[in-house]
Amino acid sequence: MSPLLEVRDIGKTYGSVIALRDVSTVVNAGEVTCVLGDNGAGKSTLIKILAGVHQHDRGEFLVEDTPVKFASPREALDHGIATVYQDLAVVPLMSVWRNFFLGSEPTIGFGPFKALDRRKGRETTKQALSDMGIDLRDVEQPVGTLSGGERQCVAIARAVYFGAKVLILDEPTAALGVKQAGVVLKYVAQARDRGLGVVLITHNPHHAFPVADRFLLLKRGAPLGSYEKKDIDINELTRQMAGGAELEALEHELRQVEKTP
Repeated sequence: MSPLLEVRDIGKTYGSVIALRDVSTVVNAGEVTCVLGDNGAGKSTLIKILAGVHQHDRGEFLVEDTPVKFASPREALDHGIATVYQDLAVVPLMSVWRNFFLGSEPTIGFGPFKALDRRKGRETTKQALSDMGIDLRDVEQPVGTLSGGERQCVAIARAVYFGAKVLILDEPTAALGVKQAGVVLKYVAQARDRGLGVVLITHNPHHAFPVADRFLLLKRGAPLGSYEKKDIDINELTRQMAGGAELEALEHELRQVEKTP
């Protein structure tokens, strides 16, 4: 079966700055591809290309084996690629169900007599959240009253409801405590089990390892390594993320300096 999404030796420059070079990975249905790296590694540039915010300069970007170069995020969305950014782009004072439908609200009536179908909006939101295993007390409550983890879960359920095939999650656990991060990862797994291809962006290997099927490690815009889960363990993943080889070289260098009379 063809990957839902694939990039081959993709690259992006901004003037003389090389933001991304020679990056390749695949996203399959029912799998999680995790992109790991520290700040400045190129994670943001990669997801902006996948989400249609920026266009790549080199390499190939394929959606279900068809080469694409999105002109806008709307075009990416039309191809079934939904992105949930770290700031979530929610309206805190607006209810959960209004945020769920933001820009696509259900209506009743015709022409100038159209009105917001509040009942359908509430019922649909409650059912969509329930289908993902999310049980909110009241979908009329302002979304700003939810915890960070609950807000991430609402955004994931929204993308699933509106027909996303590929779900890109930008650092969904970055600002969360241990328990809330666990809740979000549970719903990432739910989305995967429903057949979506998930791209999980994170700098935390301990959040990535339990849910990911493959890992792409980036450093300064270039691939540091690409692994399937069976080929790497959490200790080696953490070592590479922490710059283990560089730390070992530094330690060796310091020992040499200490030995010098």
